[in-house]
This record gives sequence, C-alpha cells and structure tokens, in this order.
Amino acid sequence: MPDRSDLPERPWQDVSLPPEARAAELLSRMTLEEKLAQLVGIWPGSEETTGEDDADVAPRQHEINASTPDPRSVVVHGLGHFTRPFGTAPVEPTERARTLAEDQRRIAAGNRFGVPAIAHEECLTGFNAWRAAIFPTPLAWGASFDPGLVEEAARLIGASMRSVGIHQGLSPVLDVVRDPRWGRTEEAIGEDPYLVATIGTGYVRGLESTGIVATLKHFAGYSASRGARNHAPVSIGPRELADVILPPFEMALREGGARSVMPTYVDLDGVPATADPELLTRLLREEWGFDGTVVSDYFAVSFLELSHGVAGSPAEAAALALAAGVDVELPAGRCYGEPLLKAIRSGEVAEDLVDRSVLRVLTQKAQLGLLDPDWSGESSALAGGASSVDLDPPEMRAVARRLAEESVVLLANEGGALPLAPGARIAVLGPLADDPAAMLGCYTFPRHAGAQHPGLPLGVELPTLLDALRAELPAAEISRVETPDEIAGAEVCVVVVADRSGLFGRGTSGEGCDTADLRLPDGQGALVDAALATGVPVVLVLLTGRPYALGRWADRLAACVQAFFPGEEGGGALAGVLSGRVNPSGRLPVAVPEHPGGQPWTYLAPPLGHAGEASSVDPTPRYPFGHGLSYTGFAWTDATVDAEAVATDTGAEVRLIVTNTGDRAGTEVVQLYLHDPVARTPRPVNRLIGYARVELAPGRSAEVRFGFHPDLAAYTVAPGRRIVDPGAIELRLAASSADIRHRLPLTLTGPERVVGRDRRLSCPVTVTPVDAEGSAGGKADNPRT
Repeated sequence: MPDRSDLPERPWQDVSLPPEARAAELLSRMTLEEKLAQLVGIWPGSEETTGEDDADVAPRQHEINASTPDPRSVVVHGLGHFTRPFGTAPVEPTERARTLAEDQRRIAAGNRFGVPAIAHEECLTGFNAWRAAIFPTPLAWGASFDPGLVEEAARLIGASMRSVGIHQGLSPVLDVVRDPRWGRTEEAIGEDPYLVATIGTGYVRGLESTGIVATLKHFAGYSASRGARNHAPVSIGPRELADVILPPFEMALREGGARSVMPTYVDLDGVPATADPELLTRLLREEWGFDGTVVSDYFAVSFLELSHGVAGSPAEAAALALAAGVDVELPAGRCYGEPLLKAIRSGEVAEDLVDRSVLRVLTQKAQLGLLDPDWSGESSALAGGASSVDLDPPEMRAVARRLAEESVVLLANEGGALPLAPGARIAVLGPLADDPAAMLGCYTFPRHAGAQHPGLPLGVELPTLLDALRAELPAAEISRVETPDEIAGAEVCVVVVADRSGLFGRGTSGEGCDTADLRLPDGQGALVDAALATGVPVVLVLLTGRPYALGRWADRLAACVQAFFPGEEGGGALAGVLSGRVNPSGRLPVAVPEHPGGQPWTYLAPPLGHAGEASSVDPTPRYPFGHGLSYTGFAWTDATVDAEAVATDTGAEVRLIVTNTGDRAGTEVVQLYLHDPVARTPRPVNRLIGYARVELAPGRSAEVRFGFHPDLAAYTVAPGRRIVDPGAIELRLAASSADIRHRLPLTLTGPERVVGRDRRLSCPVTVTPVDAEGSAGGKADNPRT
C-alpha cells in the first residue's frame, strides 16, 4: 500500500469543483512516473490471444507485446486505461463484473491517490462480451436510415456496459466508404457523409446519454486507402477530406457530444495521423474546439516506428504522437512508458506535453466519477443483492430485432416471388444458410475473440436463416439442399450467399480482409449460376459485409434481398421479410455494382465521374445508393419549396405529401438531394442533405417538411475555406440517388458567404399525418429523422 500520510487535503475529490479544476489539483501533486502512468493502458490476457492458426490476431501483436512492460510495474504508479476486460476472453459476465471491480480496487489501492483506471471496450455491434446481445453491424444501421432507432440501441448498449464497470466505448466508426473492396466496409455506415454523420451522431447520443465515453474512429481518411488495402497510404486531396471524410466527425462532436477521438492507422499524404498535429491539434482542438481525449488505435504509436518508419525507436514514436496530440497509448504502454520517461529526463521531450495530456485524462476521470470520494468500483448490475448479470435481456433483443428488420433491403422483386407463399415447397441452398456465422460481423464477440476458442458456444440464442424460415412458415415444405441437383420439385429456391467475417485474412469480410474485386466470395457465384440453370425461380439472399456485383444475375432472379450482418435477430428479420410479415423498408447505404470492376466509385461523383463518351468503362451501379423496394406502393404529390429565391444565409422549406397506395402498412424513405449545376469546383451530381422515414397505414398520407438552409450547400474551394455561393441550385426529392421524383429549383442570392464551424450541419425534418380532408395535423418532429 503506497504511503499517503504526506498528502494534504484532497481537493481533487471535491465534487463541487469543475472537473478540470479537480484534475489540475491532482496533476500538480504527481511525480513524472505517476503522470505517465495515466497515459497508458494494460491489456491482461492479450499475450495469449492468437488466431485459429496460432498467428497474431493483429499485425505484429506479439512482437509489440514482447517489448511491453509487465503490467505490475506500471500499476504501482497508477493506471490510465484498463483494456478490454470483457472482450479479450470468454468469461461469464457475472464473474467478470466481480473481478473487474476487484481489479479496479487493487489499481486504486496501489497508487498514492486512490485513482482507478478507465475501463474501455469495443461496442461496434453491441457490447463485445461473451453472452452479450449482438446487434446488426453499422452498415445495417445505415440501411435503416433511422438514427432514432440507432440511438435507442446505443442507449441500451451503453447502459449494459456501464452497469458492469465499463467507462468508454471504442465506437462508432465514422469512416465514409470510398471503395467497398475495403474489408472494414462492414464496420462503416455507408458511402454518403450525411448518412454516416446523422446515423453515427445518433449512436453517439445514445452511448453518451448513459455516461459512456463514445470514441470516434478512425480520424481520418482510413476508408480511402489506395487499392482499398487495410493500413495502406491515403492520397486524397484537401477538398475530399473536408467535404466527404470529416463532416461525420464534426457532427458527432458538435451535435452528439462525443468525448474521445481515435486517430486512424494510415498516413494521409505522407503524414501518419497518429503523428499529425495539423489534424489532432489545429483542426480537432483549435478549430473545432474539442476538449476531450485522443486515444491511439491499438499499437498505432508503435507503428510509427515499426510500420511507417517515421521514428527510430519507441521513444521517438512517443515524442511524435504526444506532440501531435495523442493523449493515451492503447492498448498498453510500450512507448509512453519507460522510453518516454527517459526522453523527458534527458530533455528530448518537454514535460509540458505530458501535463497537457494528463490533464485531459484526469478531467475525463473526474467527469466519470473516478475521482469522487465515494467511488467504490462496485458493479451496479450486482448492487442491491443481485446475483447475476444479464447482457442479453429481452428489451435489447427487441431493439436488435427492430433494427435488423428495418435494415433488410429488398433489391428486386420483378418475378413476384416474394412474399413466399405460406404453403410453398421451398429449397434452401448455400453454404452458410444454416450457419450463424452468416449473421455476424468481425467485431461481434464470436467472430472477434471467440474464434480463438474452438468449440466455444455462441453465448446467445442466434437462429440461422434456415431455422428462422422454418419457424416463420410452419406450413411450408422447406428442404435444405446441398447442391442445385436437389432443387427439382421445389416451387422456389432461396439461394443464400454470404460472407464469413474474420480478422486479417481469416474471413471474406472484416478488418484486414480486403478483396481484389467485388465477385461473390468463395466461388458462390457458380452456385447462383447452377441454381438459375435449373429453371426453378431463384430468390437470392445476401448476408454480407459489403456490396457485391450482381449484374450477372439481376435480370434472371425472381427476387433479391440484401442484409448486412444483421446480428442475433437477423434470421427472424430476414424470414419475416421473405414471408411478408415484415414489409421491407431498408435502403442501400452503399451502391450495389453492376460489374466486379465497376467500382471503386460512389454516387458522390461530378459529371465526369459518371458514364459518358470519355471512357469505355460504365460505373453505373446495378442498384444505386438509397435504393430499396416495398410490398406496398407510395404516391408522392404536392411537392413545393416555399420560395423561388433566398439569400445565401436564409432558409427555405420543402414540402411533400406521401400516400400509401397499397393494401398493407409500409414505410417510405424520402430522400432530399442537392444538385448544384455551376460551382467553383466540380460538384457531385446529387448529394444527400436530408431524409425521412414515413410510416403509413394503407390509404393514409403524411406531409413531410424539410428545413433547407444554404449552409447545406456549402463546399470547400481551398484548404480551410468553405463557401456558400449565389446562383441556381435544385432540391431533388428522390427515392434513391438515381430515382428523382420531384425537382424544385431555388436561387441563392446575395454575396458569396464563407462558413465556419458554426454552420448548420443537419436538415430538420417533420412528418405530420394528414387527415381525411387533406390537412396536416399538429406538427411534430419525427424522432427518427
């Protein structure tokens, strides 16, 4: 037990003081060793993590672990972070909650000031712990076009984490997809910055509302790597960075309240983000006003030496990262520990830089209650005599089910095969049709950590698509077939093609599982060919982590359904769509290409990026961004904008009536795009600036109103200079980026206007039911838009 007899009164425990003042008081009493201890984590058990073939789970993991100090030598001075206490190995949640509380009490008792660590976890598809609820992957969040529901899911995830002693979640991923060959496409929300921003901000709000620190990643440019290769260099220009890559991070900080940021692994135009003061200090803190913590991606500080080659030693790597603005080295302290200590004592690194980061860490600990005099480390989930922890309760499964259902996209139904007839003879074909792996992204516990423990049970109930379809259609004759030769006699064949997620080449999708082209993985295209050759109508179901090229079959399929790793309730959600119990409402967050080589490109292209006479390659997708069908029909009428011209700083209102013209309830997703025909730089032909989910009973109508502000038309003309310029624009109401229903001209008048960090980032929208006489009722904000 450290000697605390010489400590004066403890003002850092005074809860009446502001968190930063408390942190400053504590900082002033710390030795250099105690300060540095606050800037590192420990990762118990990481030395035992290996892949299925005994290789490193992450690049160079064991090399880095071998040179990382023994955790006990660090804890004596205190500890900044406790890395993945639940997500490293399969442990019963109740047991782990108890041992985490004991670990924290030991950490607090082991340092002079009684300060515990911040415990952090992954939470991309739910709390990444054994037996925890598994939500759909972020690409499915994007397909829902429902930030309100994503916020609700994040609130439940955050509450479960906080109840067992976790303080920080390493989510969400706000990388805008630029090339879907990238393995981490499944972790991203979509290819449009506005969709990524609004959905991601919803997730941040939900997580932060429970007291969990949300961590935005990966800042910035990771998804734009050359050739879509993981960790590869990024060579985009300042306009693409400013107008496509950065807006989701800015919105999640300004409107979501995220308190932490994680830099990307990659170098941007030759500067690794982990060593970039322009990105992490000037832009993030000085321009955007961020006052939280910057935590490194795992091993990223070491990678400055071992991968990027911009540092010659751990000490040099630490000096670069600390000066750039990285406050905490994760997951452990290879560089910010002893090497940085020696560099400071030799005068190579200024101690003021350490103080700057320690103040931020301690301020966050004060905000989290870790400096309070009554802190105990007790898990609230086990308080009051509770004997067990349930991380997969019914209310979480209910939201996971809603999110999975809303994220399923009906791509095509020209053959009228869907919904399936209740008593149909159905053949189900595909290697993963009865495998739960088809539902799981690479950051779910079973695919992330569980893969290192062969034979480990999933830990949660997770019906396969085959199981769910049999439960959904009990009167149907459903046969599991292994080859197309067995299809004969079926009225319809459901062909399930799927990714198997993994890490660093151990899957067809996931971190480090990039692909050279967008052909269906593992030869599954030949399976589709063979099924179609039988003449039996084929319903193609995709359970994937990225879009794949479908042009080869699109005109021959009876129907096509896309789901993106929909989680533990995904089987039931898909079966519900196939049976018609669920009316599909998902929309594509990424375009589905026509040809395997038709990408990389996204819909955010200026005129020369689209098909034309200048090139023999046609990049037009088979199914565009925002596309998705329903089992009912909708009419869009009375589209208006309330002005012909507005000043460059004055808003306008766009109105539309949507009517369900079919015989069943359904949800339409109204999308608002901006078209700017003449600008200072080539602009995307269409750019999403607003959207609304409109839920309607048969025959009912609703009025949709968008509050357009010219700030939404702003674009970057030079580094650091974003403008709204006068001239004619067009507001387009659309069912997808390629399905424009109404074009509303509007002229922006007055002088060119420079906009900054106070500009409006989002488009407010209201959805109001229309009564039988055709008038709108009381206006109310749609909570999911």
